[in-house]
Amino acid sequence: MKEAIEKAFAGFIEICKTSIPEKEHAKIQDAHSMVCEVFGDQCWDSGESIVIHSIEVAKVVVQEIGLGVDSTIAALLHNVYYQESTTQLVEPRFGRSVTTILEGMAKINAMGTDTVELHSENYRKLMLAMAGDVRVILVKIADRLQVMRHLDVHPESVRIKISVETSFLYAPLAHRLGLYYINSELLDLCLKYQNPEAYNAVSLRLQETDRERANFVAEFVKPIEEKLNARGFSFDMKARTKSINSIWRKMQVQKVEFDEVMDLFAIRVILNAELANEKSDCWQVYSIVTEEYQSNPKRMRDWITIPKSNGYESLHATVLGPHGKWVEIQIRTRRMDEIAEKGLAAHWKYKGGSGTSEMETWLANVREILENPDLNMVDFIDDFKMNVYADEIFVFTPKGDLRKLSAGATLLDFAYEVHSKVGDRCIGGKVNGKNVTLRHKLHNGDQISVDTANHQRPKMDWLDFVVTTKAKNRIKASLNEEVKREAENGKEILLRKVKNWKIEYNDDSIRKLLKHYKFKLAQDLYYNVSIGKIDTLEIKDILVDKKEESAKQLITEILPKDKVQELEFSGGDDYLIIDNNIKNVIYKLAPCCNPIFGDDIFGFVTISEGIKIHRESCPNARQMIERYPYRVIKAKWQDTKKKTSFQATIRIAGTDEIGIVAQISHVISKDIGVQMRSINIENSNGDFNGTLRVFVNGLEHLDFLMNKLRSINGVFSVSRAD
Repeated sequence: MKEAIEKAFAGFIEICKTSIPEKEHAKIQDAHSMVCEVFGDQCWDSGESIVIHSIEVAKVVVQEIGLGVDSTIAALLHNVYYQESTTQLVEPRFGRSVTTILEGMAKINAMGTDTVELHSENYRKLMLAMAGDVRVILVKIADRLQVMRHLDVHPESVRIKISVETSFLYAPLAHRLGLYYINSELLDLCLKYQNPEAYNAVSLRLQETDRERANFVAEFVKPIEEKLNARGFSFDMKARTKSINSIWRKMQVQKVEFDEVMDLFAIRVILNAELANEKSDCWQVYSIVTEEYQSNPKRMRDWITIPKSNGYESLHATVLGPHGKWVEIQIRTRRMDEIAEKGLAAHWKYKGGSGTSEMETWLANVREILENPDLNMVDFIDDFKMNVYADEIFVFTPKGDLRKLSAGATLLDFAYEVHSKVGDRCIGGKVNGKNVTLRHKLHNGDQISVDTANHQRPKMDWLDFVVTTKAKNRIKASLNEEVKREAENGKEILLRKVKNWKIEYNDDSIRKLLKHYKFKLAQDLYYNVSIGKIDTLEIKDILVDKKEESAKQLITEILPKDKVQELEFSGGDDYLIIDNNIKNVIYKLAPCCNPIFGDDIFGFVTISEGIKIHRESCPNARQMIERYPYRVIKAKWQDTKKKTSFQATIRIAGTDEIGIVAQISHVISKDIGVQMRSINIENSNGDFNGTLRVFVNGLEHLDFLMNKLRSINGVFSVSRAD
């Protein structure tokens, strides 16, 4: 096996000498050494050497596709990159460009193709989108060609699966990329394994008629060559036999036998003509050919006078050659032939292909790279990032079905793509086996499963992140139904409250409320009542001339009677008395301002959390008093002998000196005896800023601590943060 590997690599290096600069050969040798280090003489179950397979793929890349050194190295290393132990070694040794190609190939290999026959065009789009780099697809096609050439060593089930995948994915991609001969070989090999009887029948007939065909071509060409030479034309003539697959398909479509296929081969005349004389020269050659052989006017194609939309120019004629056989002859100049071979050529559109102008531009550029050795591949890749299907992504269901979504689509978009009811009940899901939220953005090749729950309903904020029209329309429809249900509930709530308040509720009342809240419909009012966005106490305040109520009356509106009885009031119910030992569940200290014993305070009645105590200097105080004056109640502390801890936050700043943090900690814990919850100090340009969270007994205790901190050398600012 070692000798076979050495022989294969030596032959490969000889091929490299003609197309890859000699200074790059050392890199290729290094890549081959790495493959040998990893695999040695290992073989797959089929008996094929892994190293020789890599060499043969690289040979296709260099000899039949014509790519550069990075693609060649990637072809050699593509199996090494699938070994977890060696993946991290590739980039430091061979560079980012090689790694990019290998990463793209790994993504494509991870893509399931179980339903490729049903969604072949989407799979091709997905491959192009996932690759990101033109060379990924080209190297992958080379890999597949090598596999197809050795497919006979695999079991029949494997041969069928790979040949089906190739016929739907890799052969069409090769054709679109202008790799016509590779496309023909792939399709021939697919036919060989999918329909061996048909392949063998056509192959045998071609072999049997090979000498006859060669003699016919020589006989056909001879008089034309003589006349062209006599007229002083500079030209080449080529004969191209149709591929086995193409012949077989034509036999099936036209329902004819092998001998009845008219264009079994075509003869091409390529002229070396000046640009100004191109058309006249082509027509002169056409005249010479038709003088010699009778033409079929019905099969005349003039794409010189009016070129095809993709720029293709050529004269096609079908003439009756020797022995009464019809022959297609194509007449074009060298320039026309080069344009025709750059990927946009006639055959793509002639055979029913289609594509966007972006795709055509991309293919033309790819073909230009393949044909022009002077063009720098890396510069092209940098300038032309893969953006052909940038507005689409392709993802998989758990069963492997392919779905197309708009770029930026989320898990929720996918759920609605599956079914509207699945979307309505979606609570999350998994992408590639990992749990994700509704908002998770999907990427090409993701495999997705959706989790649902019967209690889930569409939310208004869903419209903020879904991108597909289907999802948006369904959410809007579901929300309208939900709004109606909520509005009915809100109406019942409001009518019940109005009845308890003994307030007359009529059309005037509704108009007054709609004007206040700037709603157009009563349904909007009732909906907002139901979801808690409008407080019924606020409605009461609007509908009646509200007299000033005592704290006790305000609280009675919301809290149960037994809870209200537990609270302490003074001064004719003007003040709610707050014990500095706050343990009563009826009221809580607001975390936004952390009031402590001694602060000027007020109470705010909430619907679900009872009464919250705020400092009068709370940053939220002004907004609460302006928007909800009917919920604000006076409150004051009741001094008791009980000692209780209140949390306070202190901001401190100063000069960043050695030991400053230790001094601060010492003052807090030793001198003052204050319990410290946390300390956070940040240094910048010789200064420090810190945040201290401490527990104090009250406002006097806090002021004393802050004064002690200000007395520390190096501290120039101490303030309360809450």
